[in-house]
Amino acid sequence: GELKQGFFPRQVYSESRLVESANAAENTESSLPWARFSSWLECVCVVTFDLELGQAIELVYPHDVKLTEKEVRNEFIHMTCVMCFPGCLGDTQFSFRLRQSVGRRGSWFGEEDAYSRDAPVTLQRELAHFYGYVYFRQVKDAAVKRGYFQKSLVLVSRLPYVHLFQSLLQIIAPEYFEKLEPCLEAVCNEIDQWQSPVPGLTLNLPVMGVVMQVRIPSKNDKPGGSPEKQAQKENLLPAPMMLPTIHELDLFKCFQSFLIHLQMLWELMLLGEPVVVMAPSPTVSSETVLALVSSIAPLRYCCDYRPYFTIHDTEFKEYTTRTQAPPNVILGVTNPFFIKTFQSWPHIIRLGELKMSGDLPKQVKVKKLAKLKTLDTKPGIYTAHKMFLQKDKSLIKRLLKGIQRKRPSEVQSAILRRHLLELTQSFIIPLERYLASLMPLQRSVTPWKTPPQIRPFSQEEFMGTLEHAGPQLTSVLKGDWVGLYRKFFRSPNFDGWYRLRHREMTQKLECLHLEVVCDADLLGWTKDKSEVEIVDLVLKLREKLVSKTHQYLPVKEGVLEKLEGYLQTVISSLPEDLQTVLHRY
Repeated sequence: GELKQGFFPRQVYSESRLVESANAAENTESSLPWARFSSWLECVCVVTFDLELGQAIELVYPHDVKLTEKEVRNEFIHMTCVMCFPGCLGDTQFSFRLRQSVGRRGSWFGEEDAYSRDAPVTLQRELAHFYGYVYFRQVKDAAVKRGYFQKSLVLVSRLPYVHLFQSLLQIIAPEYFEKLEPCLEAVCNEIDQWQSPVPGLTLNLPVMGVVMQVRIPSKNDKPGGSPEKQAQKENLLPAPMMLPTIHELDLFKCFQSFLIHLQMLWELMLLGEPVVVMAPSPTVSSETVLALVSSIAPLRYCCDYRPYFTIHDTEFKEYTTRTQAPPNVILGVTNPFFIKTFQSWPHIIRLGELKMSGDLPKQVKVKKLAKLKTLDTKPGIYTAHKMFLQKDKSLIKRLLKGIQRKRPSEVQSAILRRHLLELTQSFIIPLERYLASLMPLQRSVTPWKTPPQIRPFSQEEFMGTLEHAGPQLTSVLKGDWVGLYRKFFRSPNFDGWYRLRHREMTQKLECLHLEVVCDADLLGWTKDKSEVEIVDLVLKLREKLVSKTHQYLPVKEGVLEKLEGYLQTVISSLPEDLQTVLHRY
């Protein structure tokens, strides 16, 4: 879940459990072609610009990957806009996210696959979207008709591992642009040898003579804490390239021109408000959108977001219609034409090239939406949003002091990340605490009855808890916390959070029920019962066992085996003809 905060016992993951998960992943893979590759990437594409043909997908690996016409068009048109981008001479890296075509089968990983079960909610495998990680090269080349070599190498994945995949592109793309196709085939074969991502494990991923060492985060990691380091069992040669993170961005770099407004943007993200980020390049656009989405971690951002969005996008009409209110989505754009299109949107962040004021990055101002009219609109945050909470001036002072003292960007980012985490935790802990009170008491779970229901969530009852157990227990920030909660209840982020937590609580109840049934005297219960009642019990227990084996439940070790043993004992107490029928069933 997002933030268990000790209200529910966490499942303890030992190293043996991690190895078990790893083995399970290996077994699933062994029978499927490109299965290990598919646990990391959907495919690798090469998009090229041709003077006669325009943009075209030149290569897709593995060759048997089928992208629908809509997805193909969408992917290479995303590249189009970069290829026409005047400031993109040289190498450019950025990311995009696009909706999977309707009717397309999802990846071969089920919704309850081992990875998504154990990964933090913010890093789960996407089921309805793809991420595209792009390395674009545009250089002068006299041998080409137009005078420019223009190609993009794109990694398509369902995993939001932006740092890992952009680091991988930095290794493979320059080499690919020199040596072309055979090199790409070799890379894909190397990736197909990688172990699948298993939350909690540190993996060594060899590619092109480099070994990247990464740790896959687990949902049992303490938010904001350092994960336990695994003992390295081998001396690797060459020494690995250690990636400190697979998904985190340099927050300080992404936010440096609007640090003083960060808290307001955190509120907009928390509430799932419609936001447009207008940036000077695809890199700034995509990094800013992804950084904003991550600002409410470990809460999952449940609205749609597009790190790089163009007028050719299949959702363009849907997202820019004037006939209805703007949707809950964050769009990152670079085309000035969008200013006119998005005039009716409530929040627009217009970024320019970074300017310095002495040692300090110049901060953009908050401006009225009415001023957003012309193509030469100045950088600023155009919004009428009234902040619910007072600004935390101590954070700004700390960051500015860091700039003056030439503190490294990664240290500044760590300060920012810690601040945003504490802010989100202060907001979410009262909700978690109230949710825990909706769970039935353990003593009300009995073996012979269906588990009791979780009480429904009452917004008013929750509001009543805030006076004594609200955010003031963990945050010094004053302001209208109640108003912030009321608006949050109307957002997709609350809906997503509540559904996930409710599902986890239901599973917890199921586990408790199974454990209680396991501790009951089943044989004693059957003594004065009719055969019909006993058969009914056997069928119900067997149904429970079958469904629990197929879905992940954090039951204590040995419970399911013990129950299976009891079941066999109860069956053997019945007449032989019934035993035969039940064994066959």
